[in-house]
Amino acid sequence: MSASRVAPVVPGTRGELAVLEERIAAARGRISPLYRVLLNSPAVVEGWEAMLTAIRQKTSLPPRLRELIILRVATLNRAPYEFEAHVPHALAAGMPPALLEALRAGPASSEVRGLAPGEAEVLALTDAMTRDIEVPDEVFAPLRARYDDTQLVELAATVGAYNMVSRFLVALRVGH
Repeated sequence: MSASRVAPVVPGTRGELAVLEERIAAARGRISPLYRVLLNSPAVVEGWEAMLTAIRQKTSLPPRLRELIILRVATLNRAPYEFEAHVPHALAAGMPPALLEALRAGPASSEVRGLAPGEAEVLALTDAMTRDIEVPDEVFAPLRARYDDTQLVELAATVGAYNMVSRFLVALRVGH
């Protein structure tokens, strides 16, 4: 595969980014290839970090459900870097390795085995939002019956945000 289409910023080489770099490293443990590319735009990386931190760490969704969405979006959008980045999070959230591998293989959402109650409906939402954008009423109705308004917003925001992440990664060839 070819290299990133945008030169990554080498941490510590641009003094004006020092505070941002410190904050990212403190929150994430390192400055990943994704964030090295994002550092080309301080305004974008600040907004990105705020939104993705809220989605990953401050919503009411169970971590396993969040990671299920992220892995599905990564598979649908052919973003292996994103998928691999979230494998440790999915495992830590209690996702069985067999389910993780099933998601990696990318079968139709109705064919994924090992899902907990409510997860098939979330996969259907993820598929609809990622592939078609429009979510049919028959896909949304089971979610409405299971999740409250806060959770519905958080589910849709997670799918939307990780579509942004994976599409950014693929478009700029980050992590290749």
